[in-house]
Amino acid sequence: MLQVKNLKAGYGKQEILHGIDLEVKPEEIVAIIGPNGSGKSTFLKSIFNLCDVFSGSIFFKDKNITKMPTYELIYEGISYVPQGRQVFRDLTVKENLEMGAFIMENHELIKRNIKDVFEKFPFLKERQNDYAFNLSGGQQQMLAIGRALMQNPELLLLDEPSLGLSPKMAKEIFDRIKAINKEGVSIIIVEQNAKKAVKIAHRTYIFEDGRVALSGGKEILKNKKIKNIYFGGE
Repeated sequence: MLQVKNLKAGYGKQEILHGIDLEVKPEEIVAIIGPNGSGKSTFLKSIFNLCDVFSGSIFFKDKNITKMPTYELIYEGISYVPQGRQVFRDLTVKENLEMGAFIMENHELIKRNIKDVFEKFPFLKERQNDYAFNLSGGQQQMLAIGRALMQNPELLLLDEPSLGLSPKMAKEIFDRIKAINKEGVSIIIVEQNAKKAVKIAHRTYIFEDGRVALSGGKEILKNKKIKNIYFGGE
């Protein structure tokens, strides 16, 4: 689905990623964890062409998408949900979802996609006419994910979806992510909540200083070094 080879990227003249190799298989959840400043968010932005890629390559379904314009990436089937619950606060819930379908011209398809999002997030249907600023932080995060799903992505990039949420709301977010994946959407999730991210992921990459320090499946939770650094020795 996605293959990244020797990726070096950053901002201006500052290199943040120093040769990342990573792959995502079809219908797979891949988690990226690591300390602040390790390049996790920059990695997602490099896929979505929101930072400077200096060298290396990014292939999506065997097509080279390195430095492809962001709007073309959406057409290719990649959607991105940045951290910070970025919704259109002064638009209604339904209007936010319609904004997510800006690339579509088929109005029947838009209606069908809105219906699908409402089935995934029933509370959005109940509050479809409410302004987004009236939603809680967790509800805004679900709206942001729902808006990304309006584009029928094959690959969904999620940057810190549980950031700042209560444990109960974070659990609900992770449950929805698993459900979306079961419908066939591949997902890359960057998360500070390392334990939960690893538990829902098929594979995990640990970033340190812009490099992949370790990768593996759920057995990575048993690595003593990783347990002490990322999971408090639990």
